Amino acid sequence: MDLLGFLAVSFAILCIAYVFMGRFLARLFKLANTKDTPAFTQRDGIDFEPARTSYLLPQHFSAIAAAGPIVGPIMAGMYFGWGPTWLWLIIGAIFIGGIHDFTALIASIRHRARSIAEIIREHMNPRAYLLFLIFVWFALIYVIIAFTDVTAATFVAKASTANADAPGPGVATSSILYLGTALAMGLCLRKLNLKPGMAKLIFLPLMLIAILAGPYIPINLEGIVPAIRGWLPDGYNALLTTDTGVAQRLWGYLLLGYCFAAAIAPLWLLLQPRGELGGYFLYLIMVIALLGIVIGAFTGTLHVSQPAFKGWTSSSGLPLFPILFITVACGACSGFHSIIASGTTSKQIEREVDVTPVAYGSMLLEAFFSCISLATLMVVVSLPKGATPNGIYADGIATFARAIFAPFNPVSGEMHADKLYGVFYQFALLCFATFVFDTLDACTRLARYVLMEAFGWKSGRQAVIATVLSLILPAFFVAMPPIKVGANVLPLWQVFWGIFGSSNQLLAALTLLGVTVWLARRKMAWWLTFFPTVFMMVMTLWSLVLNIPPYLSEMRTNTATLFSHLKFGISVMLILMSCWLIVEALITWRGMLQPPASPALDAEPEPA
Repeated sequence: MDLLGFLAVSFAILCIAYVFMGRFLARLFKLANTKDTPAFTQRDGIDFEPARTSYLLPQHFSAIAAAGPIVGPIMAGMYFGWGPTWLWLIIGAIFIGGIHDFTALIASIRHRARSIAEIIREHMNPRAYLLFLIFVWFALIYVIIAFTDVTAATFVAKASTANADAPGPGVATSSILYLGTALAMGLCLRKLNLKPGMAKLIFLPLMLIAILAGPYIPINLEGIVPAIRGWLPDGYNALLTTDTGVAQRLWGYLLLGYCFAAAIAPLWLLLQPRGELGGYFLYLIMVIALLGIVIGAFTGTLHVSQPAFKGWTSSSGLPLFPILFITVACGACSGFHSIIASGTTSKQIEREVDVTPVAYGSMLLEAFFSCISLATLMVVVSLPKGATPNGIYADGIATFARAIFAPFNPVSGEMHADKLYGVFYQFALLCFATFVFDTLDACTRLARYVLMEAFGWKSGRQAVIATVLSLILPAFFVAMPPIKVGANVLPLWQVFWGIFGSSNQLLAALTLLGVTVWLARRKMAWWLTFFPTVFMMVMTLWSLVLNIPPYLSEMRTNTATLFSHLKFGISVMLILMSCWLIVEALITWRGMLQPPASPALDAEPEPA
């Protein structure tokens, strides 16, 4: 299959699925077309604020997408080939991920926009509720740790071509300008009553200007590192031998500071306008990639160079089953989506009928975006040593963009090739950082929700405390130097990606489990979520069990590291918590199957 055929088939299948499966779900759940959702009934201007579908869909899409549909598919394609990755993206999104997102959102709306944990408490018991809350909070912390590190690494990245400026500091500048643009848009919409259409006409071009301006006013923190090194312990200085490493950690702290501010800001001020702009960012990059692939296919400049299938195990010994299903999360199925759906989206949706495009439609759109990410790997002729997913993605997008302009050069199609490549490489990295921004502040806000829900906190002061508590662990890990695993020194995000993948997919399984119990109590189509629950639970627990034998072997040979202990402890904790929740669900299910108690046959009759 060539590249154009790959994307055409993917798009056609996902469109057909949206039309038929979307209609089926809307009829099955009898979605209402009235404005009586929690966004109106509980409107407070801070967390509950109605938003049009055209406004909410790109916001929800950008929040659930983040770096997941870039990193996961590319890593899985590097491990096993693009064929198995593609099949899981398409089948998973239609029959598992889409159903997961749809049911999580509608369940939250019909429970006054409460979280999935609250729904589990209502339909199972307080023990299951507490377990799920703890699980969700830790899953959010993993996301903040991994994505803070990968964004900070992007901000200090070097140029990939000799004629391109170093993209990292430029990306940092463009990202800050992008956030400033979102703030200005939110203020204009709220305080100046600017019409939404006019806001797009003003602020979308400003966002593009921010992209172009970044390389000319780069923010390079390496210049202040020599002064910072004087404050660092000698051992830490020895581990971070480059100024880039110190600058990356400084960026990490600045990003966590941003997360704190964004998590306590009103929705209308930053999250909603930034989410809409981020959604259009996603649309724009998909259009660029599609145009490049179409033109490249007709001009013969783009070809599939990577094998469709590399084997049942990766070069490092990872088995396709179950590793594929925890490596590719966003794009196929992701438990993180349920937190977004029941945490922020359910508090903004205007009508129940909007659940189909916002939840199911966004999931299928993310699957297609993941296919584009996979295409950036497919065109790589040979993978360089140490290749990273964000580098492969940026290189692929720049290659697709260059293919658009090649036919217009009457000489050789290489006019200003390096400069053009550098601009779009910068653009792709900024898109990558933007997606992560959308997830970072949403995750911090959701972690705040979880803690406030667990402790019954309501006040603004308690919201600040919950936000600080949610950022303590990420701050600790951001301060850590690079982690040595075996003979390799790995970045923090890569160390946590396997843990994030397992916990994220396990969260999806547990969300589906809770929704299944709710549907069974309502005597609705519980089978719709039951079979995806079983599949996701088996694959995820299997992947966690695989972590145990290597750790035991390391313990026998006294080669276990701090990371080994950490990974083993988290794996065992996740397995035990999951099994406990399964037992609680079975107890609840058994109680539902028992007939109601009837008076004893030998009871004495009441006196007349």
